Amino acid sequence: MDTILILSLIAALGYLLGAVKIGGMRLGTSAVLLVALVFGHFGAEIPAAVKNLGLAMFVGSVGFIAGPHFFRNFKQKVFSYLILGVLIIVIAAVCTYVLGKLLNIPAALSVGVLNGALTSTPGLAAASEVTKDTITTVGYGVAYPFGVVGVVLFVQLLPRLLKADIPAEVELMNQSLCIPGEQAGAKDAAQGKREKNLGMSLLTFFAALVLGLLLGKLRIPLPGGMSFSLGISGGPLFAGIIVGYLTGRRESAVGVSGSTLNVLRELGLMLFLLSAGVSAGNGFIDTVAQYGVMLFVFGAVITLVPMCLAYLIASKLMKARMFNALGSICGGMTSTPALGMLISTAGTENVAVAYAATYPFALVFIVIISQILPMIW
Repeated sequence: MDTILILSLIAALGYLLGAVKIGGMRLGTSAVLLVALVFGHFGAEIPAAVKNLGLAMFVGSVGFIAGPHFFRNFKQKVFSYLILGVLIIVIAAVCTYVLGKLLNIPAALSVGVLNGALTSTPGLAAASEVTKDTITTVGYGVAYPFGVVGVVLFVQLLPRLLKADIPAEVELMNQSLCIPGEQAGAKDAAQGKREKNLGMSLLTFFAALVLGLLLGKLRIPLPGGMSFSLGISGGPLFAGIIVGYLTGRRESAVGVSGSTLNVLRELGLMLFLLSAGVSAGNGFIDTVAQYGVMLFVFGAVITLVPMCLAYLIASKLMKARMFNALGSICGGMTSTPALGMLISTAGTENVAVAYAATYPFALVFIVIISQILPMIW
């Protein structure tokens, strides 16, 4: 079948499935992943460039959204973000090591499951370099679907279980971020004014992506001869934060409006999930048949335990507001799909600030852990 036809069909069916509510919850854009898994199993193929473009567009948009408030918030809470980002990865690594040993799962496969459960492509790349074993990718593919869906459901289910007053929690989050309440009319008028120059908005956005993609190619040395790069996920995120900060502090002719960013963010997320799902679906059933349901459970534990413990620590010990904590958890889990759902759940893009602040620490640490774990197995 034609690539564009397959892409459009998966997207349409995914959004149709994502709109279905069960118990008041829905998968949203993440349902595209599930439909893509089925198509991938039956041999569908999507070029890798689609996934990379989607990821760059999504994280770039998140950077622009977070940029205007990022540096002030980061400076105030840097240690909280550092602790949460590292803590989530450490808990996940401990779960991986303990369960991997108990279940007698090889190191290469276990570290693949770890990165699938955290949906971390940079971590997978780092692990593959160390293990030199294709089974690492197999583990990633098995754990990846629940790694996406599990976090998406978590950020929707937790506010319901805690019977949270979402508007009140959003207001408290805005106060903690020093973001004043906006008058809807003034905001809409400002967006309308800026939307007239759509071409300039897109020029600014894609120029920032160029900067971010170049930044992502740089290798950054680490102790012990290791190194990492920001890659397609980290580079555009940082570039978006910087350019978003410079152009978003006041009305700017080269700024990108909120409505434009919403479209780019959603389109990017859909393309990323669609391509990732098709890739993971290829040989998915064969993998399950070979290694059993045990790997699913293994990956699910690695996804769920760090989130639950991190939320308890963030809310009880750090006294973080609910959506600050959930935004940080999405960043610590390196989960771009969950951030999209959290924005929808909270009804505000300001949750992206905590995500963007926590994500860099988690990104660096998952790369380090993914190289260390196979060595000490």
